Amino acid sequence: IVPVGNLADVRETTGPTEIQRIDRSRTMTVSVVPKGSIPLEEAAELLEREVLAPLRKKGLPEGVRFRLGGSADKLEATWNEMQVDLLLALIIVFLVMAVLFESFIYPWIVMLTVPVAAAGGLGGLALLNTYVAQSLDMLTMLGFVILIGIVVNNAILLVHQTLFHIREDGMTVNSAIETATRNRIRPIFMSTLTSVFGMLPLVAFPGAGSELYRGLGSVVLGGLSLSAILTMAIVPPMMSITVGVIERRKQRKELAAETATAQ
Repeated sequence: IVPVGNLADVRETTGPTEIQRIDRSRTMTVSVVPKGSIPLEEAAELLEREVLAPLRKKGLPEGVRFRLGGSADKLEATWNEMQVDLLLALIIVFLVMAVLFESFIYPWIVMLTVPVAAAGGLGGLALLNTYVAQSLDMLTMLGFVILIGIVVNNAILLVHQTLFHIREDGMTVNSAIETATRNRIRPIFMSTLTSVFGMLPLVAFPGAGSELYRGLGSVVLGGLSLSAILTMAIVPPMMSITVGVIERRKQRKELAAETATAQ
């Protein structure tokens, strides 16, 4: 019998109870459970700023790397998907309007209300932050997606009614715009006010879980309010310019065709 000490250096030490591997690389997991009052987005930003950034600055040994996983990793993937969803919403809304107006020109007039609504949403979020801290989380981002489908309705009413008067009633451009604006201004503000007052409890009223929806409500409220006002100032002038350009081009083509026929 040979003692083990004659064959090896024996020492008592501590080690992991199990060895984890991912893609044949040895891994170690450090779990962080934030308090229930801290949103996941804020916790991920705090970890990135206070833990990961200093480690990157200090430098790691060769072959050692780290990354966020679990809910934080899923949050980043969801955030990227939300940006894609926002782009898809814009494309789908544009194509639907192109079918409605039978043109790829008039939908651009309606889409001008989207940046206005986005500015109003950011303004509403900034106003909320003067009273209660609110970050740009997933639900708040969802508010901008919702805005895309809501704010275009007012502009669609104006553009569609204007084109109806021009095509069906034979009105001039300015008369059609004036009549459409006069007929549609009341429904526009009525629908906007009902939406605003319907979303107001999400922002103003306290209660369990209300902090989850304050960001979404403030974005929708701000976007609806600003777009309802500026839609009346943006859409009619743009319709006048666009229809005027289209009519002049049409007249030049007709004149050129008549001249060619006469020759």
